[in-house]
Amino acid sequence: MLTRAAALWRTGLLSGWGGGRGLWTGRPQSDTDNAKPLEGVKILDLTRVLAGPFATMNLGDLGAEVIKVERPGVGDDTRTWGPPFVDTESTYFLSVNRNKKSIAVNIKDPQGVKIIKELAAVCDVFVENYVPGKLSAMGLGYEDVDKIAPHIVYCSITGYGQTGPMSQRAGYDSVASAISGLMYITGPEDGDPVRPGVAMTDLATGLYAFGAIMAGLIQRYRTGRGLFIDCNLLSSQVACLTQIAANYLIGQKEAKRWGTAHGSIVPYQAFKTKDGYLVVGAGNNQQFATICKILNLPELIDDSKYKTNHLRVQNRKELIKILSARFIEEVTKKWLCLFEGSGIPYGPINSMKEIFEEPQASQLRPIK
Repeated sequence: MLTRAAALWRTGLLSGWGGGRGLWTGRPQSDTDNAKPLEGVKILDLTRVLAGPFATMNLGDLGAEVIKVERPGVGDDTRTWGPPFVDTESTYFLSVNRNKKSIAVNIKDPQGVKIIKELAAVCDVFVENYVPGKLSAMGLGYEDVDKIAPHIVYCSITGYGQTGPMSQRAGYDSVASAISGLMYITGPEDGDPVRPGVAMTDLATGLYAFGAIMAGLIQRYRTGRGLFIDCNLLSSQVACLTQIAANYLIGQKEAKRWGTAHGSIVPYQAFKTKDGYLVVGAGNNQQFATICKILNLPELIDDSKYKTNHLRVQNRKELIKILSARFIEEVTKKWLCLFEGSGIPYGPINSMKEIFEEPQASQLRPIK
């Protein structure tokens, strides 16, 4: 595997940008109008599983050349996370590793460390998600790489940061989701905490890392120097608690689970129909009045208990009971027709089959 990596090096796979030269000159590298914004930027990707690969995949989608380094004979753990599989590769692995070139290097071997340093010297970005100190012990920490590649934007993605009592713990989405409080506020109002349907903590961390790397490249373009980026699951998810965190920090209000509902806006939740579910929201009094008209419940508009959002929140249970009784009288398709063009935010709860058959999804082209 080391021989294969060295051969890729000799054949010029990694020729081009890096070595401290500027990121861009204000125009795309290509003269064509469809050149991608990160064309010519090289990413050395030592990440595994989800947060790191998601960040580097987004960089690759914007045109960067991503060189993914994997363990000889095993590769990224997610290659085996299935079924389902496509041939021998799990769909999990494939979902976050497009637009990448993979090589296998044993970084525990001195020769492997040498190869990684040679690659770093001609790359613009170095991304890793090892437990703090592990790569430094191998001679591949930021201080080590900075000596031979002072231009490098070095991004370390961890579970809990570089220091502190939890810094040496492995970082997995569900655990970080639990510790950060996200799982505490997710699930039915009177039920147990629930893990979100996708790994939102990993994905949020990947997006934070992606944004930080983009900012790092701009800073390097201005200064000519690289920098170190510390990105971790715990900080990323706590940051995403937004108003839930603010409610506690400012108002000392402990959070709770609301199911599909919202703690501060009523109505804003899923309602059961005769054959499915419809999510409807009223962010202001005018929208609430429009919903009442569509549901043929005009008497609610001027009811003193529901005239403002604050009052609707106070009288949530009674109002939701009235609305729920009306929604369940018709099928989802009928409600969709009635809400069309109303200016109200609304939509059905779709299955995977339904969302990928949705004409609007096709129009936006999330799948190509």
